[in-house]
Amino acid sequence: MAEGVQNGLLRAVQVARETAVHHAPNGIAFAAFGDNSLDGPDLERMVQAVPSAIASALARKAYYFVPLALSEGRAGDATLVAPAYTTELGDQAICHRNVTLDDADGVFISTRLLGDRFALSFEFFINVGHAFVDVAGVPESFQQLAWTQALADVRGETSQDAWESRNLSLAGRSEGKSTIDERAKTSFLESAFSDAIAIYLLSLSIDFDYTELREREYPLLAPQALAERLRHVAKLFPPNSGYEFAIRYRRRA
Repeated sequence: MAEGVQNGLLRAVQVARETAVHHAPNGIAFAAFGDNSLDGPDLERMVQAVPSAIASALARKAYYFVPLALSEGRAGDATLVAPAYTTELGDQAICHRNVTLDDADGVFISTRLLGDRFALSFEFFINVGHAFVDVAGVPESFQQLAWTQALADVRGETSQDAWESRNLSLAGRSEGKSTIDERAKTSFLESAFSDAIAIYLLSLSIDFDYTELREREYPLLAPQALAERLRHVAKLFPPNSGYEFAIRYRRRA
């Protein structure tokens, strides 16, 4: 049995060693542990929503869906896992923790912090998007699309990181200069691409309204501009069998 640390908590590395890891048809390694409130078929369908062309770049990743993941705190920076939810531990947990394992890079996702299927799916897909960009980078075709939109001053963005780095990259233009902050531009394109992957995967997994992604800190990217990005990502990474990509517009009453 995994060694208890405190209050029934277990070390993430022990959980990884003693929990069976499964491989979805697309190749992604994943496991479920503890009282995570997940239905097996739903979890499998969420994981399998990742197109094989993206999943192939994640060979080093293993995703663990656990009730709660948290830092060991003052005792060290190790990741601990709670086998069940409590309010006290929930206050200390975070959405995910990255852990270096013997044979993989583990991502421990706190399922009980994410109150519904939408939130859990988006957390997983955001992790997938960032991991893919870290390995594969950003295609030139997507760079051209996103940067053209930025230069055209389309409204909003897809995340706080994308919004801030885009504005920073173009700050010189607002001051009457022609220079571009290339470092910020690179950060913007990476964020925009990983965001687009995450939203695309979310659309394959569940039906949702784009406004559900709304944040207070920044305005959402204009729907037409997002649709252009998502269609581009879908062309690069077609859905797996059994999944469908569709964008539906709703007219205002």
